[in-house]
Amino acid sequence: MAEQPVGERAEPVRVPPPPAYEYYYVVQRPRVVVKRDLLPGFSVLSAISLVGLPVGWLWALLAPPQNVVVQADASLVPVTGESYHRLDGLMLFVLMGLGVGLLTGIAVWMLRERRGPVVMVAATLGSVVAAYLAQRTGLGTAGSRYALDAAPAVGDLIALAPVLETSWGLLAWPLGTALAYGCLAAWNGLDDLGRRLG
Repeated sequence: MAEQPVGERAEPVRVPPPPAYEYYYVVQRPRVVVKRDLLPGFSVLSAISLVGLPVGWLWALLAPPQNVVVQADASLVPVTGESYHRLDGLMLFVLMGLGVGLLTGIAVWMLRERRGPVVMVAATLGSVVAAYLAQRTGLGTAGSRYALDAAPAVGDLIALAPVLETSWGLLAWPLGTALAYGCLAAWNGLDDLGRRLG
């Protein structure tokens, strides 16, 4: 053994630290399921479309008619303040569509095993068809409800059926559906939206 010179210290031997192991649990991101959701999506679209029929019938019962007076030249002059009912019918249709659309989005979200973009698109398209059917059913029902039995005479007060003078009201239902479903999906925060299909 070699002797160390006096006055010099021996340097301590540095031992490297043990290697640190980091464990990563890699979670596979779920893919969007398309083929498996096509048939349920079509079922959702069909079922939502049929809801438009009772909604249109209900609108025809709730929408106010417009009271008009028959003039000598066969023109119809609205009674004071009655012309506002044209807007009342449209706003009632929009509010009903928005409310039913929100309920539609929430109901479709409850189909937990089918959550995803395919069913959301199907629900939105079904809402477009339902709003169109509600408009056609509502106008037809209201027209038959306020139909005249005989030709009116000059000075008669008659009630005109409520009308929807624009088609922009059709957007309320699909927008309500997409808004409700989108907000619930954003609030969920899970990659698979809680489908749990494995």
